[in-house]
Amino acid sequence: MRKASITLIVLATVVTVGCQQEVEIKTEESMEVNVETEKTEIKALLENYVRSVEDEDMDLYTQSVAHDTDMVNFGAFGDPIVGWGALRKVMEDQNAALSQTKIGTNDLAIHLCESGKLAWATCLWDFKAVMGESPVQLPVRCTWVLEKRDENWTVAHFHKSIAAK
Repeated sequence: MRKASITLIVLATVVTVGCQQEVEIKTEESMEVNVETEKTEIKALLENYVRSVEDEDMDLYTQSVAHDTDMVNFGAFGDPIVGWGALRKVMEDQNAALSQTKIGTNDLAIHLCESGKLAWATCLWDFKAVMGESPVQLPVRCTWVLEKRDENWTVAHFHKSIAAK
């Protein structure tokens, strides 16, 4: 009976110390993440994304988006866009079809995970462009998943939709 009590006390002490150490490690890691700095970097990335679409700048677009072969994105129309090659083609086709693109961004909300390596954002776009000679204006809802890779943020996934009227 005495041996069981000593074992229980030792086990309780090990678990307690282990949990305390884990909490301390998580606290240290979260202290290293400057939330405001990371959010500022994410906001700048999303602004570059918008600018790349408006200016039809594929070099800037290429810098903003992950090049994963297995990523899946959803544009406002059409089928899922699977992989970097398909996304690049969609953007090149969009650039060929549209001109005078202007995007107003509203209600941007950025959420950062505790690790500082993953974030998601939401916003509303007022998307305006010209297709042929016809003006296009769309209210677009955007959701973004962002990853910090090699100390730089990148768009790992997006989903855009148009509200039903």
